[in-house]
Amino acid sequence: MDFAEELQQKLIDWGATFTGCSNVENALPENLKPLKYALTVGVRLSDYIIDQITDKPTYTYFHHYRAVNTLIDQLTLRGMLLIQEKGYYAVAVPASQTVNDVKESYSAIFPHKTAATMAGLGWIGRNGLFVSPEYGPRVRLGTILTNMELPVNNNIVEAGCGECRICVDSCPTMALTGNCWEQGCDRSRIVDAKACSDYMNSKFKHIGRGSVCGICIRVCPYGIRK
Repeated sequence: MDFAEELQQKLIDWGATFTGCSNVENALPENLKPLKYALTVGVRLSDYIIDQITDKPTYTYFHHYRAVNTLIDQLTLRGMLLIQEKGYYAVAVPASQTVNDVKESYSAIFPHKTAATMAGLGWIGRNGLFVSPEYGPRVRLGTILTNMELPVNNNIVEAGCGECRICVDSCPTMALTGNCWEQGCDRSRIVDAKACSDYMNSKFKHIGRGSVCGICIRVCPYGIRK
């Protein structure tokens, strides 16, 4: 087992549900171009907690969302440090972070969904979220960017939403356009991030901030246990 495989196995042993590798050079901003390889870390959310969401998020959901983000940040940090010990550069992209000096508002330094889709782990649904064939959108993602060569796949999966519009029709903010995702398309083609954020701030600030309301996660057929 080479180091890249060993690292992915360690991440699974530490709590990740799945991992994947991709070459994201063409999707990186200039300051991150040297780190062209991406290691995606995915953690599955609790089905029971997601199933409790009705027309609004629960306190437990908000806590769970943040707790999973914390776990992902710990996983990517530990992975980053191991890569660095091997003599390479690496950056652990925070699981949930918005920065103000990037081109697109309500965005991080690099979108986890880009790396995950390029690794062939799933697609972006009409809800604007990453959708895993196994777990639907009931997952959270993290990313390690590095200049260490990884066994990349870059076998992009086609969107599996078909004609389904359940998430679009269930969105209380009407922030979802209903358009299908294609690799490289702008986020605004699928979701109005400002409308979603403003609704969360106005309706659920007393519960917590920093996550989506969860309705579009709960209703997706790919995530519902059969």
